Amino acid sequence: MRLMTTDNSELMEISSVRTEGGKVIVSGVIMGAMPVQAVLSGTELRRGYSMVSFGTLWRIFRIFLAGKGA
Repeated sequence: MRLMTTDNSELMEISSVRTEGGKVIVSGVIMGAMPVQAVLSGTELRRGYSMVSFGTLWRIFRIFLAGKGA
């Protein structure tokens, strides 16, 4: 999965998401060169969840259903 900037350049390529000891580990490469592993604790996941409104979740669901290129 790739995360893109608003000017459509690649910011990060995520190679895996896994759980380990009650945390979520996101592994990937930032800007095509720097390997990184981001660690999300339960507290941070709850903070992230509070940032997303129902309307945003609905739009994400619709984008997912629309398929490639939407």
